[in-house]
Amino acid sequence: MARPDNLDTKIFLDGGDPKETKDIINTIGFLDGQTTNPSLIAKNPKARERIEREEKFTREELLNFYKGVIRTVSESVPDGSVSIEVYSDSKTSAKEMFEQGKEMFSWIPNAHIKYPTTAAGLEAAERSIRNKMRVNMTLIFTQAQAAAVYAATRGAKKGQVFVSPFVGRLDDRGENGMDVVKNIVRMYKDGDGHVEVLTASVRSINHFLYALNLGSDIITAPYKIIKEWGDNMEIPGRDYVYETGDLKAIPYQGLDLMKPRREFDIKHELTDIGLEKFAADWNNLIAGN
Repeated sequence: MARPDNLDTKIFLDGGDPKETKDIINTIGFLDGQTTNPSLIAKNPKARERIEREEKFTREELLNFYKGVIRTVSESVPDGSVSIEVYSDSKTSAKEMFEQGKEMFSWIPNAHIKYPTTAAGLEAAERSIRNKMRVNMTLIFTQAQAAAVYAATRGAKKGQVFVSPFVGRLDDRGENGMDVVKNIVRMYKDGDGHVEVLTASVRSINHFLYALNLGSDIITAPYKIIKEWGDNMEIPGRDYVYETGDLKAIPYQGLDLMKPRREFDIKHELTDIGLEKFAADWNNLIAGN
């Protein structure tokens, strides 16, 4: 199998197991990158085996384990992108995030550093862009958050900045998460193209197909969903209809991308919850926690 000629969207694997990376490439014939996070690293088979033996990591051991996973994945997608997430909780400063990001960016030549879309995360992103780093702003649930990312990274080149709207977590609470993707894609059409939309928290093949239909620059999906799509590599046409069921629509907002980032309301409950979960999954791997 090979990449379809009419596929413009990049396909990333969302996972922390390098064996899945190789299997996807062998199955569908290509892969454009991979996204990782603390929760996915916690699910890595080798990490799980160690925890089952009641042998938790020291902080240094865990960071080295993460580095090893990232380097192995990078070797499988040398021409793609690999997202590496910094450790952060509600108390982590922008300086602390940036210092972590700078170190992680040196691990591989094709890294994007994942920062949460919080005030501190946006400040770390601004500094990263000034230092010629690449970033992936995660835990995005609103257009305003995506607008703030655009403003914070103004001056970056295309390919240097991703925004990751989390679709499934909005669906979980009865809102149509795909509306956020649609709204951000529409909003960014008025911009300079320096930020790419990366549809994340993909829970179903319908999420995947609708993201293709909307023209999302990138989709990151779990192993199971990419394997399912790989059976026929469907590229939905203009007549594709995404069934929303009882999900509540999220309306489009006319936001000015030229406003300073601090003028956008970036607070969202799910961002805070996601931050806490990632921190907890990371801390659960460390001895003494």
